[in-house]
Amino acid sequence: MKNVFLLGLCCFISSFSFAQELGGIDELTSKKDSVALDYKYREDQFYFGISHTLMQGKPVGFKGNSVSLGMDVGFLRDFPINKSRTIAIAPGFGFSYQNLRNNFGLAEDGTYTTLPSYKRNSLSLHMLDFPIELRWRTSTPESHKFWRTYVGFKASYVLGSRLKTSTDTYSTTVRGDDNINKWLLGMYVGAGFNTWNFYAYYGLNPIYKEAPIKDDSEKLRLFKVGVIFYIL
Repeated sequence: MKNVFLLGLCCFISSFSFAQELGGIDELTSKKDSVALDYKYREDQFYFGISHTLMQGKPVGFKGNSVSLGMDVGFLRDFPINKSRTIAIAPGFGFSYQNLRNNFGLAEDGTYTTLPSYKRNSLSLHMLDFPIELRWRTSTPESHKFWRTYVGFKASYVLGSRLKTSTDTYSTTVRGDDNINKWLLGMYVGAGFNTWNFYAYYGLNPIYKEAPIKDDSEKLRLFKVGVIFYIL
């Protein structure tokens, strides 16, 4: 009888200890879950974009050549404006590079023209960007995979420019052209799901202050299409 009593007591103590341990695990798991979920999260604060530049406001005889590469990188501070944090405003800053490949170049006398033939020709722009976005997304604290549509305005300060033309008979370069607008303004949209997002940018003002080609009023404006990636 004594042995039965001791056996029962041991079973009771073991069961009680196991229940406490199980309760402790549940409590620890609950605490971990509560720490992992951030209900005041911010989304998509770093961006990187790559695009092909199509020109608007083209002079007579203008022809594109190969891919006119554009690259954008920067930081945007996300400020949610509704309780569910699916709508936000995001101002920021960044850097962009444009390498425009086409037949808009320099004649042998240094004047602008549309070249009938050439070996190499490109206009490069380096810019400091100041974007601001209005954001809509389907994000939640539990998942980083969601749909997004971001509409933005960007003011870009031209840090430097270079137009380089090389033909069979001559080669010439113009740097820091004073006729290029120091500020280029544009609207853009980024939309997609998770990692991949479509990107389009439309320039609101021309690259040049005055029409660069004599007897042609066109001043060239940027129109870019590509992809953009948002992280963190």
